[in-house]
Amino acid sequence: MDERGRPVLYAIATGSPAARDLGRLVALAQADGWAACAITSPDGRRFVDAEALAAATGHPVRSSYKDPAEPDALPPADGMIAAPITCNSLAKWAAGISDTLPLGLLVEAVGRGLPVVAMPFSNHAQIAFPAVQEAMRRLAGWGVRVLVGDEVYPQHEPGTGSAHVHRFPWSLAWREFLRHPWHSAR
Repeated sequence: MDERGRPVLYAIATGSPAARDLGRLVALAQADGWAACAITSPDGRRFVDAEALAAATGHPVRSSYKDPAEPDALPPADGMIAAPITCNSLAKWAAGISDTLPLGLLVEAVGRGLPVVAMPFSNHAQIAFPAVQEAMRRLAGWGVRVLVGDEVYPQHEPGTGSAHVHRFPWSLAWREFLRHPWHSAR
């Protein structure tokens, strides 16, 4: 909960052009009474308007680990949505690799039993890669809701991602997050 008693969503984006619209996820959460904090990987930060996100959330956009002696600038998360998340980040997350702030937070979220939704934005060839398929199965087995496939939105051809960013279904990620049993029990 934040200082106003609202549950807190960490809206996490990694290095994908779809990250440019992360503010849409923030707005959806806020419209339902949640506080939101934007967190990006260093590569994801290249795609977002950090100033606009900070203004919308009231918190700085975090992209790297803080010094252990520093106070945390963000309230603790009650849940996380990793969208867009790259196939690289999915595979590293499933392997427990925490070499970026988003991955460290996501690894901890699974360990803490927080509700987490992951929605990759990638081409069909990367999504189909066996290690990525295995990573998504592992994450799902640990309780992460992984939204991917043509039933979510059609996966694009390699090299055409920028032409398909507008199809990224932010509201689907938010609706799925709200369906999590943890949220329903509140």
